[in-house]
Amino acid sequence: MSTHHLEALDLSRSGNWQEAHKLIQPYSDKLACLIHGYLHRIEGDLGNAQYWYNRANETMPDNSLDDELERLYALEQQQ
Repeated sequence: MSTHHLEALDLSRSGNWQEAHKLIQPYSDKLACLIHGYLHRIEGDLGNAQYWYNRANETMPDNSLDDELERLYALEQQQ
């Protein structure tokens, strides 16, 4: 998996979701779509977040942002 996925997650964790968004935007694989959706949840744009979760063939979760970030890190490590 691209190091950009991990870097985007790290940027998000450090509070720089906008830079994370720029970094992940060119990618369209499932994990990138999930990260993209998560970043839009942070932004508060739930409609756009739903779009990206749908692209990953997942329902937008109702978990906390912290829990979702941990889930995404776990998925990234499985790649």
